[in-house]
Amino acid sequence: MKSKLKELREQSGLTQTELGKAVNVSRQAINAIENNKFDPSIWLAYDLARFFNKTIEDIFIFEESERK
Repeated sequence: MKSKLKELREQSGLTQTELGKAVNVSRQAINAIENNKFDPSIWLAYDLARFFNKTIEDIFIFEESERK
């Protein structure tokens, strides 16, 4: 799953550490999501969407996957 998280974070002037603290995860978790190495749980995706006042679909791009 791809995301616009890095773009939103940078537009807001936040570091990965600051965003992680705001949604109660580590900087490493934010980095992994931004680099498409980790798909967030639905709860984390929800928290990120609420933080940026967006919908989950505004931030995360769902593509067809063989992982069904």
